[in-house]
Amino acid sequence: MPRPDLPPLPPPAHLRAWLDEAVVRADRARFLSDLSRRSLGMGRLLLLWAVAAVFVLGWSFVGMAWTAFEQRDFFSYVYGLIFAVLGAGVLIPAGFWFARGARRDRQVRQLLHAWAESYRDPVADARLRAPGLSLTWLLASFALGVFGLWVAFAAAASARPDRTTYGEIAYTMGIGQILWITGLLGLAKAAAHYRWAVRAFRP
Repeated sequence: MPRPDLPPLPPPAHLRAWLDEAVVRADRARFLSDLSRRSLGMGRLLLLWAVAAVFVLGWSFVGMAWTAFEQRDFFSYVYGLIFAVLGAGVLIPAGFWFARGARRDRQVRQLLHAWAESYRDPVADARLRAPGLSLTWLLASFALGVFGLWVAFAAAASARPDRTTYGEIAYTMGIGQILWITGLLGLAKAAAHYRWAVRAFRP
C-alpha cells in the first residue's frame, strides 16, 4: 500500500468510466507531476549524494580506527575502538536510511507506472519525459562514478610498502568505492526513467 504522504492508486477501469473525464485527467496530471518530482527531481539527486556523504563520514571513522590499530600501542587501541564505535554509529543508521529510501523509491515507481497506464494525455505526458533532468542525473552520476574509480585506483597504484599503511589504502579505496557505487545508482535511475518514459508515453 502507498504511504499516506504519497498519491493514491488510480481508480480501477470499471470505476473510471463513471467518473468525470476532466477530473480524472486533472488528477492524473497532478499526481504524475508530483511522483515524477519525487522520483527524478534535483532534491532526490542531492539526497542520494547526502546519503553517500554520510557513508563517507562513517567510513572515515573506520579508516581512522584501522590506522590507530596499526600503531599497536595501548592508547592507539583505545582511540581505534572509539573511532570504530563512531563509524558503526554512522554507518548503521545510514544503511537503514538508504534501505528506507530504496523502499520509498519502489513505491513511487509503482505509482508512476499505475497512473501513467490509467489514461492517455499526450500534451501533459510530454512534460513528464523530463529529458533535461534525466540528462542531469546521467552526467552528474557519470562524473561522480568516474571520480570514484579514479580515487580507488589511484590509492592502489600510489601505495608503497614502506610508506603506505593498510588502513590508509582501505580508507581511500573505500571512499572511492562509495562514490563509484553512488554514481552507478544515479546512472541506473536515469536509465530506468528514460526506459519508462519511452514505454509509458509512446504514441
